[in-house]
Amino acid sequence: MKNRIVLWGAAGLLVAGLVLAGGYTYFQTFSPDRGKYPVRGIDVSHHQRQIDWRRVAADDVAFAVIKATEGGDHVDDAFAANLRAARAAGLAVGAYHFFTFCRPGADQARNFISVVPHDQPLLPPVVDIEFGGNCPQRPTPEQLNAELSAFLGPVEAAFGKTAILYVTDEAAQAYAGQLASRPRWLRSLALRPGHDNWIYWQYHNRGRVDGISGDVDLNVLQGGPATLAVLFAAAPEATASD
Repeated sequence: MKNRIVLWGAAGLLVAGLVLAGGYTYFQTFSPDRGKYPVRGIDVSHHQRQIDWRRVAADDVAFAVIKATEGGDHVDDAFAANLRAARAAGLAVGAYHFFTFCRPGADQARNFISVVPHDQPLLPPVVDIEFGGNCPQRPTPEQLNAELSAFLGPVEAAFGKTAILYVTDEAAQAYAGQLASRPRWLRSLALRPGHDNWIYWQYHNRGRVDGISGDVDLNVLQGGPATLAVLFAAAPEATASD
C-alpha cells in the first residue's frame, strides 16, 4: 500500500510537471492568427537597451510604440535614438507617456509635447495608465479623469490625433467604465480578447524579436496594413508646441 502511495505521488508530480511544461510552451509560443491580425508591432523603452532596428524590421515587425516620457519631467533616455533608428528602418513609429498619479496632467502634457517631435508622421499618442511603477497615490475616478483630461486636451491638439489609452487589468478594474472615452490598447497575455473594441492588442510581455536581446512586448493591430497607414499618416491639423 505504501509503495502504491509513493507511485501515485510520483505519477501526480510527473503529470503536474507535464502540465506546467505544456502551459509554459503554450505561453512562450503563443501568437494570434496572422491571417486575421497580419500587422505585428512592439513597444519598447530604455529597458530593451541597444536595439538593432533593421533586424527588428526584418523579423515581421511593422510598428513600434516607444516610451518618450513619464510624469512631469522624466524623459526616457533611449527615446530619441530609438525613434530615429526605428523610423529609418521603415517602421511606423509612435510615442507613449507613462501617466503618474502624483503630477498634474497639464505638467505631464507639457513634458510629452516638448520631447516628441511634430515634424514627421507618428502613430497616435499613447497614455499608459497602470499601478505598477507608479506612485502610491490612488486618485478617485473623478480626480484621475480631471488630470487625464488636462493631459489629453493639449496633447491631442498638438499632434492632431485622438490618443490611445493603455490600461492594465488592475487599473481597469479600479476605474472600470469611468475613464475618458478613447480607443484602447488592450493587454491580454496569450488569450484572445473577448471583444474587438481595441486598436492594439498586447498578447505577450516576454516575446523575442531578432535585434533585441531579452524580452519585449509583442502586439498586433486591429486591421491590416491600410489601417496602419491611416494611423501613421501625418495630421495636418496638428499645431506646434509652445
